[in-house]
Amino acid sequence: MKVILSQDVPNVGKMGATVNVADGFARNYLLPRKLAVGANSASAKQIEHELRIIRKREEKQRAALMEVAKKLEGVTVEIKARAGEEEKIFGSVTTAHIAEKLGEMGFDVDRKIIALEEPIKSLGIFAVPVKLASGIEATVKVWVTPIEEEAAAE
Repeated sequence: MKVILSQDVPNVGKMGATVNVADGFARNYLLPRKLAVGANSASAKQIEHELRIIRKREEKQRAALMEVAKKLEGVTVEIKARAGEEEKIFGSVTTAHIAEKLGEMGFDVDRKIIALEEPIKSLGIFAVPVKLASGIEATVKVWVTPIEEEAAAE
């Protein structure tokens, strides 16, 4: 069945593309979720018009995300953690901790878009990528510092 995709569908195609898919996939998945419309339907021209409008809206969103990426690029997040020998910290710093600190700084960032390969388990400065959208990425510096314990100083 030939369909016109109204959104990007992974492993199928980009928005606006006319693709051939299995009849069952189109009837049971794409059409009910409004991810595509039939290419032979009378509304194909209407869909193409709507896709142009959607593309313009997405371009505006990309421009806004580029601005956010520029602002995030210069941000340094400081996270204090208890540390033991050889600058190893007790526990770890995860994407949730980084997202929380960014939220305190006024950036509404979901922890799922922070591309931390594995939790940070030592003191130091780390460059952590934040993937806002495909092709739009900012690097945030995460500075893990030890908690100064007053009892140890006495």
